Amino acid sequence: MDLPQLPQLLLVGLVLVLGLLGVLVPGAPGTLLVWAGLLWWALHEQSSVAWGLLVGATALLLVVQVVKWQLPPRRLRGVGVTRRMVVHAGAGAVLGFVLVPVLGAVPGFVGGIYLCERRRLGSHGEAWASVRAVMRAVGTSVLVELFACLLVVGAWVGTVLWA
Repeated sequence: MDLPQLPQLLLVGLVLVLGLLGVLVPGAPGTLLVWAGLLWWALHEQSSVAWGLLVGATALLLVVQVVKWQLPPRRLRGVGVTRRMVVHAGAGAVLGFVLVPVLGAVPGFVGGIYLCERRRLGSHGEAWASVRAVMRAVGTSVLVELFACLLVVGAWVGTVLWA
């Protein structure tokens, strides 16, 4: 990687991070931002590796959209999902993804919700019951989308670092 490419890579990375955060915000086009950032990078790079990564990411993100449509609808208000909980869950997923690449996103997501609820409710039993209710209502759909986007971003980071 030469120095003139660094600002471009940083901007693409910023778009990808905004996309990851957008997955956690209801109504925000997080997956689309991740895909658009990768498209931007592929158009700039114009290498077979970049195009291959874009094609693979496109296929994965399309499959995830189909999977999300098959999941039960979200019931956010009924289980008490707050913005604070969404932030904790997202931060836990990203931290878990970094600490244990790819597989750590799932326990990190659940752990973030648990820590938020433990602080709010006080006891382990009540916090765990709340985690189960949240995971049934919204966790699966968000987690599937976040996991796919983390895979795409991780593949991009790996490609940039090793290419």
